Amino acid sequence: MIKNGAKNTTSGKTVKKILITQPKPENDKSPYFELARKYGVDLVFHPFIKLEGIPSREFRKQKIDIHQYSAVIFTSRNAIDHFFRICDEMKLSVNQDTKYFCITEAVALYLQKFILYRKRKVFYGADGSNKSMFDVVNKHKENERFLYVCSENQQDNEIVNWLKSYKCEFSLAFMYRTISNDILPVMQDNEYDVICFFTPSGVKSLFDNLPQYQQNGATIGAFGGNTSKAVEEAGLIVEIKAPAPQVPSMVAALEQFLSLSNKKK
Repeated sequence: MIKNGAKNTTSGKTVKKILITQPKPENDKSPYFELARKYGVDLVFHPFIKLEGIPSREFRKQKIDIHQYSAVIFTSRNAIDHFFRICDEMKLSVNQDTKYFCITEAVALYLQKFILYRKRKVFYGADGSNKSMFDVVNKHKENERFLYVCSENQQDNEIVNWLKSYKCEFSLAFMYRTISNDILPVMQDNEYDVICFFTPSGVKSLFDNLPQYQQNGATIGAFGGNTSKAVEEAGLIVEIKAPAPQVPSMVAALEQFLSLSNKKK
C-alpha cells in the first residue's frame, strides 16, 4: 500500500485502495494507471460478471430477422461484439445503410472494428447518458425500425420504456447473458476504500458471492442510473456517480473525488 493516498471526503479516511469491478485494461496508457500514479492509490481490477454468448441456434428461437431492422442500438462494446458474432454465425451480411445509435462516442468508435465508419450512419449521445442518446434517436425515430441489442437478463428498462413511450418501432435482441463471477479471492480481506460498479449485475454478483456484505465505510461508485439504483436498492450508499456533464466516465468521477482532498503528486 502507498501511504500517500487521497482523503475520503465523507469519512475522513485516506483512500489507499480502490477496487474496479472490471477487467484490468490491456493498454498501459489507460487513464486508470495515470490516476493511480497521480494520487498514489492502489487500483485492483477484478470483473464481477462474466458474459456468455447466446448461440445462434438459440437466438433463432427469438424469430428476429436482422435484415428487417434499419437501425441498431448499442450501449456497450460487448453488445457490438455479440451482434456481429451472431451475424457471422448466421452468415448474415449487415446492410451498409444500417444506422447505429450508441450510448457514448467510445462505443461508437468501437464499430470501426466491424464496419466502415461513417458519421452519417453512426450516432452517439453527447455525455454518455441515456437522455443524450434519446435526443439523437428522437431525431430519426419516424423513419427507422430499431433493434436494441442487450443481455437477456440486463436490458435497460429506461431505454425500453422510452422507446415504448415515444412509439418507436423496435425489438429486443438477446444475444448474450450475464452471470456472476467468482469474486471471493479479491473480497476476502475487503480492505477497499472505494469500490466502483458499472452494471446492476455487478452489484448482484457482490451479494451472490457475499450475501451478508456490509459497506462498513467504503465509498461506492456507480456508473449509470440503473447501476446507482441497484446499489441503493441493495441498501448501500452511492457517493461517486457517473456519467454526468462534468464527469463522462468513471475515471473522471474518481479524479474529481480524489482531487477534493489530495493535490497532484
